[in-house]
Amino acid sequence: MVRDGDIEYPECRKWWCLGHFLHSLDVDPQSVFKAYDIRGRVDNGELDAELYRRVGVALVMLLDADTVAIGRDCRASSMGFFEALARGVTTAGADVVDLGEVPTDAVYFYSGSQDVPGAMITASHNPPAYNGLKLCRPGAAPIGMESGLAEIEQSVIDWAEPRAETGSVLRESIVGDYVDHLARIVPPDSIGDLAVAVDGGNGMAGVAIHDVFDRLPARLTGLYLELDGSFPNHPADPLVPENLNDLRALMEAGSFDLGVAFDGDADRAFFLDDEAHPLPGSTVTSLIGRRILADNPGAAVVHNLITSKAVPEIIRENEGRPVRTRVGHSFIKQVMADTGAVFGGEHSGHYYFRDNYRADSGMLAMLFLMRVLSEDSRPLSEIRHDVERYVSSGEINFEVSDVDAAMAAVEAAFPEAAIDRLDGLTVDLGVRWFNLRPSNTEPLLRLNAEAEGSESVSELVERVSDIVERR
Repeated sequence: MVRDGDIEYPECRKWWCLGHFLHSLDVDPQSVFKAYDIRGRVDNGELDAELYRRVGVALVMLLDADTVAIGRDCRASSMGFFEALARGVTTAGADVVDLGEVPTDAVYFYSGSQDVPGAMITASHNPPAYNGLKLCRPGAAPIGMESGLAEIEQSVIDWAEPRAETGSVLRESIVGDYVDHLARIVPPDSIGDLAVAVDGGNGMAGVAIHDVFDRLPARLTGLYLELDGSFPNHPADPLVPENLNDLRALMEAGSFDLGVAFDGDADRAFFLDDEAHPLPGSTVTSLIGRRILADNPGAAVVHNLITSKAVPEIIRENEGRPVRTRVGHSFIKQVMADTGAVFGGEHSGHYYFRDNYRADSGMLAMLFLMRVLSEDSRPLSEIRHDVERYVSSGEINFEVSDVDAAMAAVEAAFPEAAIDRLDGLTVDLGVRWFNLRPSNTEPLLRLNAEAEGSESVSELVERVSDIVERR
């Protein structure tokens, strides 16, 4: 065994052994440092232990930190990368709090409540061969390219070996405190006797979901709640419709008020109504937003620029102040801090809460939606019609060889439209509009369109697709 502070590690495991780092970086940092996290493949060498070690050192130096809390998901590579990251942190002179296998929002909770930097080793919804790293400052403030990640990347590239100072590594179990925190935000007695089907996708939701429901009068029927980083039943990406098939089948075979599907690290949740029909992220943002505004009239609510036009309409109708922002958690969290927003929502299933240190939480989104259901005698299949006013295309992805040329050609084809470039290209034609933007995490161009009816949105998508696919 290898001992570091108060924690023991198994003996050397292949290339990530703590005692046998080569100290040479065999990966290209620029290929894995993304807009608001680090993400790449493990099987082809995009990520390795030395990168994590260097990031650990760089994080301590950037923040002048004396403690870093580290959580991880259940992927096969995550423990090895934890060891490497912890070695970097401790040799830079800081202590590590090992949070173990936890949901990403549990790391944010610990960072916020203890006012220490946090790191979550995860590739979220990506396949098993991927891994990554999400970082935050004390208080769960985001670290993205514009808020420190670029500096960490440069430190990794312009490497200088630190003077070895040995910090300690201490385990801490936080799931109980994390569930207590959720219950303070959404009191269990505000939720009624609901039947809820939950697909954990073999990801990190399974760590806490039973503890959450043990405090509620609601009844849990679980699917794939066991941790398994190979994701044997389906990919842990509920944004892809076919990954909801098992949950839909479970709901159709019984009687449920709500269906919930979590992604791999459980910071995102996707929802199905009582008829097993999925709810778009805009619908969930509107429903939770108006519920929170009932207790916080006049407050700001943040939404990214891809959500439906109905979202700012509903925020205003419920005495709120809508704030439009770029896509991505680091951007939204910063805007929430700047505006004092009580809530934020994205089309992709990320929902952010002021009382959760402005961090996203799939569990809290689930609890708030359960509260909405508990306070309304109607089923969700009816409630949703209060806020669904337009028809959306959903997200359509294109692989293009020249992103800039494709976007320029699309812009030129709509000379009559109002154009903005807050994030990619948004083309506003009145009721009809669309956004075309490069992905922050994948080599794709993403299209989201909305119009007053199905035929109109189909025509708009066809027109844009024809232009993009010719590039």
